[in-house]
Amino acid sequence: MSGPDATKQSLRQRARSMRDALDPAWRREASDAACRRAIAFLQLRPPTCVSTYLAIGSELDPAPLRVWIEEEGLEGALPAVVDRTTMTFRRHRSGDALIDESFGTRAPTPGAPTVRPDTIIVPLLAFDREGGRLGYGAGHYDRTVAAMRAAGAAPFLLGLAFSRQEVASVPRQPHDIALDAVATDVEVILVSDPARSWGAA
Repeated sequence: MSGPDATKQSLRQRARSMRDALDPAWRREASDAACRRAIAFLQLRPPTCVSTYLAIGSELDPAPLRVWIEEEGLEGALPAVVDRTTMTFRRHRSGDALIDESFGTRAPTPGAPTVRPDTIIVPLLAFDREGGRLGYGAGHYDRTVAAMRAAGAAPFLLGLAFSRQEVASVPRQPHDIALDAVATDVEVILVSDPARSWGAA
């Protein structure tokens, strides 16, 4: 492995180690703060269908967002990997059945209805203020969003991250899709105007 891929892999290792080393109590408080900021931001541009994710390991936990989605009567969804290269979104509400997937994740069962979210909450390892996102390397979100756009959809991509996951620049390749905004425990970064943050404390 060489070039951009090697650079990304090195950054992934450092970003994962940094996130894993964060104090668990701090992570819980920061997760709640980031979700509050994300909710306040989304209320300004109300979605109808929102895909979140189930946190694994030291990921920022979007559980408060899922509660808000249900309380608001919005359609909630979770990603599901169909094969090694394809991901879809299936409707999910608390209490619905889940199945184990790769990477230690869980997803709605194949019998759950497929939906097309207008807002996708995206997990990440690192981000920058230009919308660069460092994922886990499988490329599922990039391919899925690219296919949605090719079909005429334009989902809003909101990264959810600890402020400490910000880096100066995430290496980007032509297939990498930028985030529209990033909600952290201290601010919501608008990628269209990265020098200005929304709702900073």
